[in-house]
Formats: sequence, structure tokens, C-alpha cells
Amino acid sequence: MLKKIKVTIMIPCYNEEATIRRCVLSCLNQTCPADQIIFVNDSSKDKTGEILNSFGNAITVIKTPQNTGNKSHAQEYGLQFVTGDVVITSDGDTLIAPNFIEEIIKEFDDPRVAAAGGYVRSMKQNWLTRCRAFDYTIGQNINKLAQSYIGYLFVIPGAAGAFRTEIFRDYLTFDHDTITEDLDFTYKLHKNGFRIAYNRKAIVLTQDPASLHSYINQMRRWFGGGWQNLAKHYDIALRPRQAMELSLMYIEGVVFSSLLFIVPLINIRFAVLFFFPSILAIFALSIYAAIKERRADFLLVTPSSFFLMYINAYIFLEQFVKEAILKRKNLIWFKPERTKI
Repeated sequence: MLKKIKVTIMIPCYNEEATIRRCVLSCLNQTCPADQIIFVNDSSKDKTGEILNSFGNAITVIKTPQNTGNKSHAQEYGLQFVTGDVVITSDGDTLIAPNFIEEIIKEFDDPRVAAAGGYVRSMKQNWLTRCRAFDYTIGQNINKLAQSYIGYLFVIPGAAGAFRTEIFRDYLTFDHDTITEDLDFTYKLHKNGFRIAYNRKAIVLTQDPASLHSYINQMRRWFGGGWQNLAKHYDIALRPRQAMELSLMYIEGVVFSSLLFIVPLINIRFAVLFFFPSILAIFALSIYAAIKERRADFLLVTPSSFFLMYINAYIFLEQFVKEAILKRKNLIWFKPERTKI
């Protein structure tokens, strides 16, 4: 009989009073209960600490001596209190599905697996979160699934990750030199030859930006962190499997993003012919996503997704110039606005 794997959930949080109660309840209401649930209160200034303390001994609340201002610092502080064989990481604005632990822990029956990523869904709020949910559906059911087949999962979601604690402590040092620690961790695991699993049944529901201002700031963090990690781990791009995936994401990303702005300046008629396949592809994918997620509203995403494609392209090129060319590294953590859930 296999030894039972002890599981710890560790969630850093700062000023999460609008979401933290539901987050805690989702951790407690698991079909396979966690052995330890840690919330790292990063010296919140609102009622986050008061809400966490109201759960008594059901959870462990750790408060940092002072606000660290960064998720990775809070995670590093909380890691010293983890006692589980596997540590699950998530966010204070996230709801963990009741069977999340039950599903994600299955991946660790394979001793070769060092970490696993789950499946992220976006909470319904408006047209912007609908587009994000659409992107998640396509990215996780097509792109990420393909990555798992070739043995190169590009990123373990920060809201839905699980790691063998021993490996986490020994190999995933907190360097605090990028603003996307989840991508940094994933690169480090690949560089050390560890296997990363992907489980689409291990689901979390997260709160994405519902305003264009917050969306732009989050994309700047994601794309900026992507370029930071590529520069930091540039040697991994020389490996055959990783080179294929990274070239599609970065080299072709720069080319396509540039063409979106250049082509209309050259010839409007040609621009229409250039854009038509993209619009058609978005519409076709919206049908697939609507069926896959049983969300009829996905059929409405084509115009807004095309608009966001331009926003994303601009930010992608902006961060390429700032991070890769000018070397103006930004390590300021952007905390999006929260809505009560």
C-alpha cells in the first residue's frame, strides 16, 4: 500500500477582504482534505487578517513582519512553515474546486513528477473577463495540452500549481528578480530535468481584471515577466523541444505583433485580406470554446478579442523593447482590483 501523501495548501494574500472568505471555504471544502492550510497574510491593511483569524484552528495564519510588496517574498516566508509532502499554491482571489486536491494529487503517484499544473477558469463579470475566459479555454485545451504531450509545459499557473515540497525547497530558489515567479519556477524545473504534469480536471476559478486599465497592467506584468525569464534562462531556448515552443511564442510573437501595425500602413486592401483569416480563426475557436465550456456567450467574443489582440500586440512589443532591448527591468508588483465574491 502506497504511503499517503501529505498535502499543504499555501496561499499568500494582501488586502483581499473582498475575496478571502470564499477562498478559505473552498480550501476547507475539499473531497480530499488538505493536511495543512496556510494563509500568509502579507501585513494587510484591510480586514483580511480579521477574516482569516475568524476561522480559528481550521487554518494556519502566518503574518509577515512587514509588507513585502511581492507575492514571491510572501511565498518564501510561508514556505518555512510547510509540513506537507506536496505544497499547492494559489491566490487569495481564487476559488479551488472541491475535487482539486483529489485530482492534482493523482499526478504525484508517478515518482518522476516534480510538479503539476491545474486548469484555470475566469469568474464571469463582463466582456473583458469573457475574453479572458475564452483565452484560457483555447490556451489550456489546445496549446497547453500540446505542450504536455511534448513534455514541455510552458508555465505552471500561479493560481493552480502543486509541487513536491522537497524539490521546491531544494531547486526553486526565490531570486525575486522577475515579476512572474510561476514562470521562473517552471523554467528552473525544466532546466533540472524534472517532469511537470498537467491535469485539466484540477480546476480553480480566479478573478481576472474587469477594467481595461487593470487588464493592461496585468498584461504588462505577464509579458514583461516573460521577457525577463527568457533573458534569465536563455540557455533553455537552445534545447530542441523548448526551442520549438519558445520560438512560436516569442520570435513569431514579435513578427505577428509588428505586422498588425505595419500592414495597414502599407496597403489597406491587403490589410483586410491579412486580417480576415485571424477574424475567421477567432470565430471558429469561439464555437469550439462555447461547446467545450458550455458557454453560449463565447460566441460573442470575436469583435472584442480582435480589439484585445491589438492591445496585447502593443504591450508585447512595448515590453520587448523595455525588457529585452533597453534592459529596463520592472519588478513592481501590480495588484489588480478585487470584486466581492
